[in-house]
Amino acid sequence: MRKWPCICFGLLLLAASLTGCSDRDSAAASGSTASFEQQTSEPLQSAEENPEPSEAASVPERAEGEETPAASAGTPTVFMTRDISPAGLMAVYEALGAELPEENVAVKISTGENGSNYLRPELIGDLVQAVNGTIVECNTAYGGDRANTAYHMQLAEDHGYTAIADVDIMDADGSMTLPVNGGSRITENYVGSHFADYDYYVILSHFKGHAMAGFGGAIKNISIGIASSDGKAHIHSGGTGGSMWGGEQDAFLESMAEAGKSVSDYMNGNMLYINVMNRLSVDCDCDGSPAEPDMHDIGILASFDPVALDQACIDLVYSAEDGASLIERIESRNGLLTLEHADEIGLGSRVYNLVNIDE
Repeated sequence: MRKWPCICFGLLLLAASLTGCSDRDSAAASGSTASFEQQTSEPLQSAEENPEPSEAASVPERAEGEETPAASAGTPTVFMTRDISPAGLMAVYEALGAELPEENVAVKISTGENGSNYLRPELIGDLVQAVNGTIVECNTAYGGDRANTAYHMQLAEDHGYTAIADVDIMDADGSMTLPVNGGSRITENYVGSHFADYDYYVILSHFKGHAMAGFGGAIKNISIGIASSDGKAHIHSGGTGGSMWGGEQDAFLESMAEAGKSVSDYMNGNMLYINVMNRLSVDCDCDGSPAEPDMHDIGILASFDPVALDQACIDLVYSAEDGASLIERIESRNGLLTLEHADEIGLGSRVYNLVNIDE
C-alpha cells in the first residue's frame, strides 16, 4: 500500500471540569434488551425524546448467507450475540462473512492502562489468531505506561498480548499524514507511520464510557486510537494546533469523526468493526482506576459500518434499565455529536439493521 509523509486519555481532572450534565427526569430509558430479533432502527437522540426502545419486528429466519431486505436496500447490518466468550466473538465475526487476506492483517485494540477494563487476551486470542493478525496500537500523548514504545511494549507483554500475537506500536517511527475530505474541523490526520503496512484492519473495541468523549467504541478506536501521539493532540485541539488540554469540546468530537473518516477512506472498505459490550464502566481503558460498572454486560456486536455499530451500542445502552450512569456520562459530554457528525460527513449510517445471531 502507498505511504503518506495515531488521545485516548484518562484525564480525570479535566473531565471533572466538563459541564453540561443532563437534567433528564429519568436517567435510563425504560425497556429491556432481552429480546433482539432482526430490526431496522432509527438512532436514539436522548431518553427524553425516545422514552421507549424501538420494537423489534418479527421476521422469518434467514437462510445461511441470505441478505436481509434492509441490507439489500443498502442499510448496514449489525450482528449481535449475547455470548461474551471466545466462541461468541468468533461467531459474530463469522456472521459478517468477511474475506480477509492471508497476511498483513492488523487487529486494532486498546492495550489499556494497568488496572483498566481492557479486553483480555483470553477473550480475543482465538479471533486474533484465526485472522493471522498483528495486534496494533499507538502511543498515548498524556504520559503513563503507554507514552513511549519501550514502556508500551512492556505493558503489552504484561497484559498478555505478546503471548497471542505479534504487537506493533505503529507510531514507534513517527507519523504519516492522511488527507481529510469533507471535514470542517481538520484537513489532515496524523497516524502511526506503520499504518500503511497492513492491508486489512479488524477494529476490535471495548465499548464503554469516556471522561472526555462521553463514550468510546469503533469511531474512537479508528481516530484517537490509530492517531500517533502527535495526531492525538491534533484531534483534541480540534485542529487548531493549540493545547490538547483546553480544546473546544464540540470541535474535539467532530475532529474524531473526521479523523476516523480519513482512515476509512484510505482503507477503501478493507476494515471490519467489532464492539465488546462488557464491563460497561463510565470510564475508558485509558483510566487505571475506572469506576466500577453499575450496569449489566450486553454482548458483542459487529458490522462493516463503524457508525451503525456505535449507534447500535448506544441504543442498547439507552434501552437498558440500568444504563443511567453511562447515559449521563454520554450526554454530559455531548457524546452523540460524534455520531451525528460522522453520519453527516459520510463515515457511515446511524440507521441500521440489527440481527441477533443467537435466535
